[in-house]
Amino acid sequence: MNRTLRMTHQREIILAELQRSKTHPTADELYERIKKKLPRVSLATVYRNLEILSEAGLIKKLEISGRQKRFDWDPGEHDHVYCVRCQRVDNIETDAPAPSVASAQEQGYRITGCRIEFFGLCPKCLQQQKNKPSKGERAMACPSCTTPTLSETQRQVLEALANTSEACGSKELAAATGLESKQVSCQLTALKNKGLVDSPIRCKYAITEQGKSILS
Repeated sequence: MNRTLRMTHQREIILAELQRSKTHPTADELYERIKKKLPRVSLATVYRNLEILSEAGLIKKLEISGRQKRFDWDPGEHDHVYCVRCQRVDNIETDAPAPSVASAQEQGYRITGCRIEFFGLCPKCLQQQKNKPSKGERAMACPSCTTPTLSETQRQVLEALANTSEACGSKELAAATGLESKQVSCQLTALKNKGLVDSPIRCKYAITEQGKSILS
């Protein structure tokens, strides 16, 4: 992979913030930190540069179980473990050999890589579960798991949805919030993953009861 890439000031800031992070942040989470240093930067610019840096092999893009993409400043080979409650992602070192791919090769596949994914409860959520007897699935989760955190832009989109009487599209929400249409689409995907919005009609979105409760 070609690693020669013009290192702009924006990319330097993104790399520095990503390396400073002890977690594996999403583009939205990085944007909230980066805009403190680059107030005029847009979420779309952060997304685009993260993709460029990932394609250049300078960082690693993680797609954990179909959830929102996260980014790792260390592009070296290593596996990850994520918490099914709070979505925390950590590095994990394994000595296990790669699984056999003979059957895939027999079917004509050319294998180019392997990803091993572990999942379970992180120490914080596990301790919370031990300290508080469960009364069903929701009672076992720690507060940060049951109450999703919102970025400033996610809250803007959610509040705009709360003020509409029917499902609406990303362009309508962009006009209501003053955000870019692409930026709104990214936030809607994140909010849908958190269970705060749903899509009752194709390309239309509405706030869920959980979304209403987090705003109250």
